[in-house]
Order: sequence, then structure tokens, then C-alpha cells
Amino acid sequence: MKAQDTAIKWSSSINELRIGATPAQGGTRGKTVVVGGSQCIPWMRYEGGPGRRPAIAIEIWDQGAEAWPAAVLQCYGSAVTDTAAWAKKAAELGADMICLRLTGTHPAVGDRGPAEAAATVKAVLEAVDLPLIVWGCDVDDKDNAVLPKCSEAAKGEVCLFGSIKEKNYRTLVASCLADGHKLIAESPLDINIAKQLNILAHDVGFSLEDIVIFPTTATLGYGQEYVYSIMERGHLAGLGGDPLLRQPVICDVGSQAWRVKEAVADEQALPGCGPVEARGPLWEGITATNYLQAGADIFVMRHPSAIQILRDAISRLAAANEAAA
Repeated sequence: MKAQDTAIKWSSSINELRIGATPAQGGTRGKTVVVGGSQCIPWMRYEGGPGRRPAIAIEIWDQGAEAWPAAVLQCYGSAVTDTAAWAKKAAELGADMICLRLTGTHPAVGDRGPAEAAATVKAVLEAVDLPLIVWGCDVDDKDNAVLPKCSEAAKGEVCLFGSIKEKNYRTLVASCLADGHKLIAESPLDINIAKQLNILAHDVGFSLEDIVIFPTTATLGYGQEYVYSIMERGHLAGLGGDPLLRQPVICDVGSQAWRVKEAVADEQALPGCGPVEARGPLWEGITATNYLQAGADIFVMRHPSAIQILRDAISRLAAANEAAA
């Protein structure tokens, strides 16, 4: 008996989005990163084109990295005390992009001002020629003061700035619109908020094709299955033609994976779970590979071993897709 063909032919695809600008495109980046473009359920090549390979961004901070677990800090050494040097180290480790988190602008960390933050962005852009993600400190008033200056400092480089939220979007939308950047739209575990936020940004002139959705990121064992289901629903809706859910998705894996006890507690606290030096990177790597199968397009990572786990998984899935083409 002949097997029934169960492939679904989708009516649409996930938007392709470019981050970075080369000299020919008005910037100074050595390369650009393009994400999105999927025409099928993640990695199901028989339904359509799988789109662009997911991109890996290595996370760096402008201040406060001493709070990171020792297992991660030892991978970067003294570079974590100098943001530009840290960016260079991340580039050496094979990052597709750099994710600069402006933690030092947080009032409770360093309370750095707009001028200092903009200088840090410039220093990173000068240190490496990779595309740049710039993420604020998640304090709305401070981000509204800092991020426009950073946007202006990076004008022409087509960075990805984050994040806009349902109740705080106008300032950053206006800045990125003026300076030619892309946006991260944050919608915590809510499909309807994701759509509404895209509508709000679009209503003030921002293109839906220049937005990346951030549905938040839960780590393995801490609600990941719920986030996975939200991402999956959004991906399927985008493939089905919903213009408000056709955006690529970003996952902030490193910051979430390294805050749970399973990734950082020693063997005495977690007997039988193996050495923390191996367990932490595995926790981050497995968290990322799970989201890979939900359709994520950009991964913000920390530990080099976890990055390698993710990169190997991408290569294996891509090879299988090519073989099935």
C-alpha cells in the first residue's frame, strides 16, 4: 500500500531580514546576516524551503559581567573588563553577530548615561566588523534616554535594537526609523500581544519586514515547553499567511540558561548530576537546540561549548534537509 503524502504546502513564508551593512550598503560591516525565509515547519524540507540558517550572536556586557558564573567567565578571561576586547574575543569564537547588552546603564548597576553608552556602541563597532544587536537595560525610562543616542551613533550600520514593548515603543521605533535599524518586539508569552505590538509599530511607520519577535525565552526545565508552543503557533500562523506573525524570532538563551541551579550548582548540591563544568554548557546547548526545532532564527548565547552544540545541531539538520531536497 502506498504511503499517503502528508506534506502541507503553506501559503506564505517567514520574512527574510538583514542585519548589518557592508561598505557597499552604506555601513562598515565585513558581512551581513540574513535570517528567516522558512517556507515549512522547521526543518521539514519536504514541505518547502527551510530558509536561512539560524544565526548565533555571542552576548557581551558593558558592565557587571563579574556576576556571570565562573564557568562562563573563564572562557573569556580578562576580556570581560573591556567591552571592545570582549567583542573581539567573541568574533574569534565564530560569532555570526555580537549582542551588546547595556547592563551598565541600569540605575542599580552603573547608571551610565546616553553619551557613555553611545561611546561603547561605537567602540564595539570599531573593534569588530560583525553585525550588532544592541539591547537595553530593561528599565523603560532609562532605555528611552539611552537607546536613541546609541541608534544615532550606529546610524548606517543596520543594527538590531531591543526591545520595544506594548506600553513602551514610540521612542525606539522613531529612533530606529530615522537611523535605519531593525527592531526586537518583546511580547511575553502572548501571541495577541505580539500581533498588537507589530500593529502599533507599523501604525507609526515601521515596516513589519524589519521586526524580529521576542516571545521571551525559558530554559530547559523552567517552562520551556510553554514558550516552545507559543513560538510554534506563531511560526505556523506566519506560514499560513498572517502578516503580523511572519517575523523571524530571537531567543535569549544564555542569560536564561545560566541563572538556574542545574547550570551553576556544584556536585555537592546536586549529587549524581555530573560536574558543573560540563552540565552548565549542556543546559545552555540543549535549551538552544530545543528552540531550534520550534523555528527560532537568532540565538543569543554565552558559553563556547554550548555554541558548538547548537552549531553542530544546525549543521546536522541542514545536511539532512539538503539530502532530502
